[in-house]
Amino acid sequence: MKPEIQLLGISIKTFGVTFALGFLACGMVIARRLREIEKPVDWAYEIVFAALIGGLVGSRAYFVIENYSQVKNDLIGSIFSGSGLVWYGGAIGGAIGVIAWMSWRHMLNLLAFDMCVTALALGYGIGRIGCQVSGDGDYGIPSKLPWAMGYPHGTVPTPPGVTVQPTPIYETLAMCLLAYFLWKLRDRVRPGVILGLYLVLSGLERLLVEFIRRNKEVLAGLTAPQLESIALMVIGAVMLVVMARGAGFAQPGGGGGIDVSGSSRRARARASTA
Repeated sequence: MKPEIQLLGISIKTFGVTFALGFLACGMVIARRLREIEKPVDWAYEIVFAALIGGLVGSRAYFVIENYSQVKNDLIGSIFSGSGLVWYGGAIGGAIGVIAWMSWRHMLNLLAFDMCVTALALGYGIGRIGCQVSGDGDYGIPSKLPWAMGYPHGTVPTPPGVTVQPTPIYETLAMCLLAYFLWKLRDRVRPGVILGLYLVLSGLERLLVEFIRRNKEVLAGLTAPQLESIALMVIGAVMLVVMARGAGFAQPGGGGGIDVSGSSRRARARASTA
């Protein structure tokens, strides 16, 4: 584990490095997609900034609310502390920030949501690398599996000799694969399908991984993230059912599997005017 590295006498948190890399990757994915749909590429910086500010505020607010009994005696200090960033709080805050940006730029539509959740899946997967490297306590329950590992030098260390489920690795693999899957679908399905799939599949991923995580149960043997995941899965499933019963999933004019990206449309336009 390497919670921090020293560079020219400066201590750099490894989680912060991967956090920044995750946002950078999100920006690159969004910039590529904006170019394909013939929107200003510079908007990618605005989206990432809106998500960053909203995510930081949301994650801190969620942590303070969830742990109010522990932090109420130093509420201001807890709000501005550098620790205690909760994923679902960040997702909610980031979503509010991005929706506000979409409204400002008159781009509040399903195509924009599809673009953003694809980037979000990738950013989440990269962020979990930081959890793994820093050993920040997001690992799982004790295990004797061949690939189980200890985090004795992590930010939240495991007891000496104890090995646990390396859940950050599981999540990195799952969410990066999901991001790739959603990216490949971007021009093959109608707007909204990718959003629905993201809600179902990312919710399923978190629901399952929580069974081997360290979070406490809050209702019916389930943790708070599991209950939130179920809610997201239901929303996503309803979206997909409604679309399936309506016009279906296939992109209009795309043949369900033909690339209709911005570059292809521009190429056909040039050919038609030649």
